[in-house]
Amino acid sequence: MATDEAIVLVGGLGTRLRAVVSGVPKPLAPVAGRPFLAWLLDRLAEEGMRHVVLAAGYLAERVVDAIGQEWSGIQVDYSIESAPLGTGGAVRQACNMLRGDAAHVLNGDTFLRYDMHALERATRQSGADLGMALARVGDVARYGAVVRDGTRIEGFREKGENGPGYINAGSYYLTSATIRALPTEPAFSFETRVLAPLTVAGRVCGFDATSGFIDIGVPEDYKQAQSLFGVA
Repeated sequence: MATDEAIVLVGGLGTRLRAVVSGVPKPLAPVAGRPFLAWLLDRLAEEGMRHVVLAAGYLAERVVDAIGQEWSGIQVDYSIESAPLGTGGAVRQACNMLRGDAAHVLNGDTFLRYDMHALERATRQSGADLGMALARVGDVARYGAVVRDGTRIEGFREKGENGPGYINAGSYYLTSATIRALPTEPAFSFETRVLAPLTVAGRVCGFDATSGFIDIGVPEDYKQAQSLFGVA
């Protein structure tokens, strides 16, 4: 049966957006008249997700008030960190609230269109432990480019390179093997402690059947999102 659970990281401070939006967590920044997170949850509902754990930290109560316990047929639970856990620690804590043994993981400040069940199938068919959605962008300088051989992710080039290419979009499928092997310490980086070693081991599957990547983490992209979602 296809995985219908997702963890969304919504604890970001949004320091780069404070000149434009203040007083709310970054995923609640208003986009075309709604919180950005509302657009993301709508997409998760369309993709067949039925249980979402919001991993919250900064101003978590604002997220709870804005979203509630149910959204478009999705049961919403909250994993609230009492101290900064890093991306990995936030994922590990949220995994304790899952019903099953696998999950999709997404950032609450980015948007990407892709078939989530197709990402799961591609990951399982490749025998990988982790599936990673890729986004094609016009300039990889801000993010760093992905290096791959077919579907197998081989590494990441440092930020600073220019030109079009594929980047890590921050959307993953975690198999049960990956969840069981998560580090046990409270706070750690998902990218450093999970993604990097799995990449070295050749256990990460890249998935590029994606479109519509948006990152609201910087003011210029946030402004662009207003018009993109305004015609959605």
